[in-house]
Amino acid sequence: MGRLFVAALLLFVAGCSGGSEAVPGGGKIDALLAKAPVYAGQVTPGSAVDRIRKRGELLIGGSQDAPLLSQLDPISGELTGFDAYLGKLLAHYIVGKPSTELLSATSETREPLLANGTVDVIIQTYTITPAREERVSFAGPYYQSGQSIAVRKGTSGISAPADLAGRTVIVGANTPGVKAVQDAAPTAKIVEFGSDPECLTALKQGRGEAYVQDQAILVADASKDSELQLVGEPFTEDPYGIGIKHGDAEFTAFVNDWLRELGKSGLWQEVWKQTIGTVVTGDAPAPPAIAS
Repeated sequence: MGRLFVAALLLFVAGCSGGSEAVPGGGKIDALLAKAPVYAGQVTPGSAVDRIRKRGELLIGGSQDAPLLSQLDPISGELTGFDAYLGKLLAHYIVGKPSTELLSATSETREPLLANGTVDVIIQTYTITPAREERVSFAGPYYQSGQSIAVRKGTSGISAPADLAGRTVIVGANTPGVKAVQDAAPTAKIVEFGSDPECLTALKQGRGEAYVQDQAILVADASKDSELQLVGEPFTEDPYGIGIKHGDAEFTAFVNDWLRELGKSGLWQEVWKQTIGTVVTGDAPAPPAIAS
């Protein structure tokens, strides 16, 4: 999924590091950091955690153009969004402050960036798949995306996949949404359009009662279009993991333990409410179960 949201050009993003105290209007991340844990256990000399601590910042491969996930605020210089805030919280956990440096990555460069040590982690809507696990270690999943439902704001009677039965549903041509709707609501009438903008236009024109697409795409759409409303949770599975250098079992276990702590404390849900939850209706979902 992450390839939909990444910059094609590799560059270091100046001004995206440092604590929130240096960022004007950093109230959201400040509130999260006030409750965030800091690791107080033993650190293995020469380990990834040891190297990050000595460097004093976490190097992240990710995006700066994904609304509500990881987007650069042009006014404050602050990276905001679900992925961005998790990155700052992980840095805070390791070094005691939210010092991060972002290296923009593409689907073609994520794995090399990890393999050669250019970045410590990839946090970029990075779907866990068996093929990728042969080249990358994954912590998580930290978020469960998948096909979701969007409607025009104010639409009633659609809150779950079963509610699509007998209705006209818009999907992107040749996307996983076609099968997802067929499986969830066999009596739905499916109307396909060639691109996300075309699907959004069709929905607003009333050519369908709902639009089914990957939640990450719909979240970005809803952040820019007040007429769009997401309902319910994803009804197919697209688990996002934190990419780590292949074979680094110690660091993978460390990040997994941190993710479990975020979930148990409720901080994960607070990050969701500050970001994705601003456009998705309903309470924050439970965080996905972390792999052993």
